[in-house]
Amino acid sequence: MKREKDNIYLLEMWGQLRKSDLKTCEERLAGEINRVGPVKLLFNLTGFEGWEARSDWNDLSFYVKHGDSIQQIAIVGDDKWKSQAMMFAGAGLRKASVEYFPESELTQARTWLSS
Repeated sequence: MKREKDNIYLLEMWGQLRKSDLKTCEERLAGEINRVGPVKLLFNLTGFEGWEARSDWNDLSFYVKHGDSIQQIAIVGDDKWKSQAMMFAGAGLRKASVEYFPESELTQARTWLSS
């Protein structure tokens, strides 16, 4: 995770997402939220291979505590991950707008987050 500008943070995900990686990211993001306030997230799934099997992905404690501090979420990746990534991001369940962009539209995703 790295800060791109202002309150926009880039999270690059490749390979298989492990529960431990997600936990580390959530801890860092919580620190940034406490430091800068509400954030916008840009997930780049180029090279993403899915989620670790047999992990408990039902832990919603980060979402409950910090979900309202996320203003927008842009996800960029292969179309094969669209429905799962949107569900994982809680699209439709959270206040934040969540949009999915094809891999070729990283620039458009950044523009959308900046608007």
